[in-house]
Amino acid sequence: MNESLPTGPKVLVVDDDAYVTSVLERALRRDGYEVETASDGARALELLRDWRPDAAILDIVMPGVDGLELCRLARAERPGLGILMLTARDASGDQVAGLDAGADDYLVKPFSLQVLAARLRAIFRRREPTPKVLHAGDLELDSASRVARRAGREIPLTGTEYRLLLQFIATPGRVIPKSELSERVWGNDLAGSDNIIEVYVGYLRNKLEAAGEARLIHTLRGAGYVLRPLA
Repeated sequence: MNESLPTGPKVLVVDDDAYVTSVLERALRRDGYEVETASDGARALELLRDWRPDAAILDIVMPGVDGLELCRLARAERPGLGILMLTARDASGDQVAGLDAGADDYLVKPFSLQVLAARLRAIFRRREPTPKVLHAGDLELDSASRVARRAGREIPLTGTEYRLLLQFIATPGRVIPKSELSERVWGNDLAGSDNIIEVYVGYLRNKLEAAGEARLIHTLRGAGYVLRPLA
């Protein structure tokens, strides 16, 4: 086992290419994940059962138990496991086979680390239940009605404002980079430019502070934004 002590979700990387596993391990650890690696299906099964990761990144072509069979076994034993398949194959039939085996998503080599990170975050988002009402200090957000309240004062939100506030209130105290907000709120399209993000953060601040309340969403120059709830 690795001796470092990250605090994020546990991700198992399975690939018989030592270079690929090394690159992915370093990148995922930088993103805050706890990572273990395996070079074959047998070792991967041991880690799935003993280490119990939250997600697995599986290469299809491996010695012994291949990625598709490993995916089937993992899905049968761990229905809640997030699974991302990696392969050099790009035929649609191979993609269908991976998804039919139980994978949540499929990524063809070569790929960018940014795309892999985004796909992994999407898998975790889909598998995490969202509470109906989220709280951070005197602020709350009802995910059913998409209405925010601060100290009981109702704050109506547009669709974009709701998605933006959801990112902050789901992880209060966490600094969120603009690039992550762009991806999660605007889907990485051109509407999610830095300028548009700044404009919508301004809209949110105006609504959250309309009754003279203290600021909740703070700017950290060069880092992003953070919601700091009041005690």
